Amino acid sequence: MADRLQTEWAPRVLSIVRVVAALIFMAHGTSKLLGFPEGPFTPEAFSLPWIAGVLEIVGGALLVVGLFTRPTAFVLSGLMAFAYWLAHAPKSIYPLLNGGDAAILFCFLFLYIAFAGGGSWSLDELLKRKA
Repeated sequence: MADRLQTEWAPRVLSIVRVVAALIFMAHGTSKLLGFPEGPFTPEAFSLPWIAGVLEIVGGALLVVGLFTRPTAFVLSGLMAFAYWLAHAPKSIYPLLNGGDAAILFCFLFLYIAFAGGGSWSLDELLKRKA
C-alpha cells in the first residue's frame, strides 16, 4: 500500500510543489518589474535587479506550466545562489539576519527540481508521452 501510494503520488506532489514554489517566486519578479504586489520599484533596464526580475517572471512562468523544467530550474537555482552571495551574505553570516533564507530555500528547491524533473503534471511530461 505504501509503495503504491508513493509511486502514484510522489510525482504528483512534486508537480504541486513546483507550481506553488514557482508562483511564490514569480511574485518577487512582478514586485521588482511591475510594482505588484508592492509599490513601484522599476530597476534600470539590464541592471542586475532588472535581469533577476525578468528571470523570476519568465522562469517562474515556465516552471508553473512545467515547460523546460530541468534547465529552467537549474538557471533559477544559480540565480538564487548568486543573489544570496551578492546581496544577502555580505550583511551577515546568518541567513535569518541577512534576509537570505528564502534565496537559500529557492536555490536548493530549484536544484532538486532540476534533477527530479517537473513531476507528472507538467507540459514536459505531456510532450514526452506524445512523442
